[in-house]
Amino acid sequence: MRIVVKLGTSTLTNGTPYLSPPLLIDIARQISLLQSAGHRVVLVSSGAIAVGRERLGFPHLPKDIPAKQMLAAVGQPRLMAVYEQIFAHYDLIVAQVLLTRMDLASRPRYLNARNTLVALMEQKVIPIVNENDTVATDEIRVGDNDNLSALVANLVDAGQLILLTDQPGLYTIDPRVDPNAPLVEEVVAREIPPEIWQAAGGSVAGLGTGGMTTKLQAADLARRSGASCIIASGKDADVLLKIVNGEKLGTRFPALATSMESRKRYILSARRAPGLLSVDEGATHALNRGGSLLAVGITAVTGAFKRGDTVRIAGPNGSEIARGIINYDSRDLTLIMRRPSEEIESILGFHFGDEVIHHNDLVLL
Repeated sequence: MRIVVKLGTSTLTNGTPYLSPPLLIDIARQISLLQSAGHRVVLVSSGAIAVGRERLGFPHLPKDIPAKQMLAAVGQPRLMAVYEQIFAHYDLIVAQVLLTRMDLASRPRYLNARNTLVALMEQKVIPIVNENDTVATDEIRVGDNDNLSALVANLVDAGQLILLTDQPGLYTIDPRVDPNAPLVEEVVAREIPPEIWQAAGGSVAGLGTGGMTTKLQAADLARRSGASCIIASGKDADVLLKIVNGEKLGTRFPALATSMESRKRYILSARRAPGLLSVDEGATHALNRGGSLLAVGITAVTGAFKRGDTVRIAGPNGSEIARGIINYDSRDLTLIMRRPSEEIESILGFHFGDEVIHHNDLVLL
C-alpha cells in the first residue's frame, strides 16, 4: 500500500522552538519497518521556516512573505540534511520534492510530479515533499501542508493518509475550552457534520500554518479521492505501525470511494474530450483484457490535444470503446503511431513511458 505521512511543525519540534532529533529518528524507524513490510511511504514535511529560524538564532523579523521565504530558503536544505542523515541509519535514501499549486493544477506538470514520485517509490526511495515556500506567491500557494498532503495522496493513488499532529485527534468541542471534550473516533457521514467543523480550531503550539480546520479539509479531500485518513498524535509510541496494522487511534475518516473509482469519475467527467484515437483489432483486444494502449496499436489520430488531456478511443468499426488520459500530445502521436514502444525515444528524442495511455488511466465503455 502507498501511504502518505504528514508531519507538522509542532510534531517535528515536539512543541518546542527546536527540531527534535529523537522524534525524527523514531519516525524514520517506523517508516523503515513499513518499507520492509512492502509498503511505500511518501513523507510530507513542514518545518523549513522553523528550522531556518533556529539556524539563524531566532532573529526578530517582520511577519511578511519575504521574511518567511528567506527563512524557508535557509531551513529547507538544513531540514533535508537532517532527514538524509537520520534515514541513512536505516539504509534508506531520501529525495526532496518541492511543489506549488501550479504543479498540481496544470495537468502536464501534475503528471510529471506523479511520474517522479512513483519512480522514487519504485526504487524504495522516501520522497520528502514540502511546498516550495521560497518562490511560492499567494496565487500559486497551496497554503498549508495538510491540504498539500491530501493532494499528494491523490497524486500517487495512496491508500492511506496519516496526519500526525500535536493532538490525539478531533474533538466535538475544542479541548482547550473543555478539557473533558470527547474524542471523535470516526467520521463516516458523506458530509462532515457542522458541529465538527465548528469545533476545529487552530494549532495548539502556534508553530505552523495549519490547524485542525486544515486537517479536516485535508481529510475530506483525501477520503473523496479514495484514501482513508487518520488524524493522530505524533507523540504516541509506534503510531504509524499501529495505524497501518489497523489499531484504533485518533480520528479515522474511511474512504468514500476507491482511488480507481475516483480516477474513473475524473476521466468520464470530461464532457468534451478533444481528441480521438483509432486503434486496431489487437489493441482493442488488449484493452478489453485490461492492458494499456501502446503506440503500435494506433491507426489514426484525430483532433488537437495536449499531454494530460482525456481522449476518446475508437475500435476498428469506428465506435467509441474507451476514454483515457493521454501521455503524449497529438503532434507527437502522429509521429509514433504504429511504431513499437522501444522506438519512441529515437523518434521524439524523449519519452514519457512505453504506454500512450496506461491502463490505470483508462475507462472502458
